[in-house]
Amino acid sequence: MNTLRQLKNELREEYETTKRFLKNYPTDKGNYTPHQKSMQLGRLSNHLVDIFGWPDLMLRTRELDVSVPSENKPLETREELEKRLDEQYQKSLEALEKAEEKDLDPKWSLTNRGEKLKTWSKYGSIRHALNQITHHRAQIGVYFRLNEIPVPGSYGPSADDQFFG
Repeated sequence: MNTLRQLKNELREEYETTKRFLKNYPTDKGNYTPHQKSMQLGRLSNHLVDIFGWPDLMLRTRELDVSVPSENKPLETREELEKRLDEQYQKSLEALEKAEEKDLDPKWSLTNRGEKLKTWSKYGSIRHALNQITHHRAQIGVYFRLNEIPVPGSYGPSADDQFFG
């Protein structure tokens, strides 16, 4: 089994699906939140595109401290989000191209002010990042639906892709 090839393929599929979602991103709704405890659409979309850079980060480091603010400036437009998505995806794709299977074995941790929240192998951490992409994109799909914005299909046609007749 070629694990790196599988990770690259899955990252590419998630990238292509996320690009379809971003084409419908409503710049005028960046502050929208369906509930007071929910993340705003703009912040959630920024987070989603940044996750595409995590495989690169995970292969280069041993941990990520979530208490340290991101150095990335918040993006507001569809074009800005698409550009960062492309950049983050390319960084991670290149990192996976250069990696060897053994590079997936070391431990990697998610921390908060030095406290370990979760530790995986680097393979497990990259899988978790891919799961996070799916999770947050689904959240965005709900935000779109609540705002009458067409929701693209992720793993097959969505209700907006269906042709009824």
